[in-house]
Amino acid sequence: MKVIICGAGQVGWQIARHLASEKNDVTIVDSDQDLVERATDTLDVKGVSGFASYPNVLSDGGAEDADMIIAATHSDEVNMVTCQVAHSIFNIPRKIARLRSQSYLDAIYADLYRRDHLPIDVVISPELEVAEAALKRLSFPNAFESENFLNNQAQLLGLHIEENCPVINTPLRQLNDLFSTLRVIVVGVRRQGILFAPSAGDQIFCSDEVYLMCHTIDAKRTMDVFGKSQGEQNRVILIGGGNVGLRIAKTLERSENRIRAKVIEKDRSRAEFSAGSLERTIVLHGDGLDSALLEEANVSTADAILAVTDDDKTNMLAAVRAKSKGCNKAIALINDPTMAALMEPLGIDAYINPRATTVSSILKHIRHGKVKNVYSIGDAEAEIIEAQVLSTSLIAGKRIGDIDFPEGVIVGGILKDNEMLKPDSNSKIEEGDVVALFVLSKDIAEVERLLQVTIDYF
Repeated sequence: MKVIICGAGQVGWQIARHLASEKNDVTIVDSDQDLVERATDTLDVKGVSGFASYPNVLSDGGAEDADMIIAATHSDEVNMVTCQVAHSIFNIPRKIARLRSQSYLDAIYADLYRRDHLPIDVVISPELEVAEAALKRLSFPNAFESENFLNNQAQLLGLHIEENCPVINTPLRQLNDLFSTLRVIVVGVRRQGILFAPSAGDQIFCSDEVYLMCHTIDAKRTMDVFGKSQGEQNRVILIGGGNVGLRIAKTLERSENRIRAKVIEKDRSRAEFSAGSLERTIVLHGDGLDSALLEEANVSTADAILAVTDDDKTNMLAAVRAKSKGCNKAIALINDPTMAALMEPLGIDAYINPRATTVSSILKHIRHGKVKNVYSIGDAEAEIIEAQVLSTSLIAGKRIGDIDFPEGVIVGGILKDNEMLKPDSNSKIEEGDVVALFVLSKDIAEVERLLQVTIDYF
């Protein structure tokens, strides 16, 4: 597949890294020559320096025979015009644009992106994706990672294993005997920095990071079994009243759980705007690092704090200070993935990587087969791929034990007749089923081959 990626920032670079590692023909375009050189020096990609919306620049990037263009520059307008040029001049079949402005994302203007208007096939909103990720982390504050699959019937949980975990040193095959009614599968383990797909004889050790796929109904019990019992999150403090913070606060106001939220925003005009946009949420104007302001917000009795400003260091320090004052759980928005290693030493319970959420959103529109969802794990170490099985797929009609999956692949769940099932080696995958697969990055190409269909292409 030939792909042009416009924008060599973190999102564009990560997408290029994913696609280039899978032997796709990738060209990256950016007006910053240094960013282009960084991409071409570190990745197996071509580079073009120039403005992505210029027809001659896209032509230099090979737009005449490209299969897809991904417009992920920092400018919404450049991304929109790039897609228009890609359609009108080069007839590129698949066009994806990242748009930030809420006005462009309003549902009442959805017709704007029709093929005969502004031809964008897929619109990705970083703020929307990040807000949803933050809410999912809030639902499981003792998990460092959480995501839904299979029509929200399957829950992915990432857990740090501590000494109080009841199933430490227990072979995974014994979990079925110990908890026969618990629908959970350990799909991935990170030990001493190395992520792998465990076998039935592997054990879980203290300090491991494990990725579990369980039925949503069994999520609370699963947390208990792995030593991560949690109470309800009724009192929440948000540091940052920008687009992300405001969207989270609005969602919490609509929540059936009657969550009480407070927002702390440093910019006065933005604080006033947020206060006017919210009905029941208290908005405080001031610095989220101010001890007196945190005490005024009753941080010591808060169940969780979400630090979601646009500054990583502010988010980290606010989370640490809130924990030191008695806040139960702290979740921070971190743009720089190299900061992730500091989360555990600082006592920050979970973090949200906006670039990873955006990359995941884009990947599901790139994968071969009837892919419904893709979730990127870690530093592009693995993916959860959710895909529908069609009659031409190589896995259709076979038992899992008879499918020649690579060692780095584990089936985490099967949606059959709209019911999520816990798979085992005897489970038969049939046409129409939807499967959720944990796949190490090195095995993605082989999984795509197994899922590949002959008449459809995504």
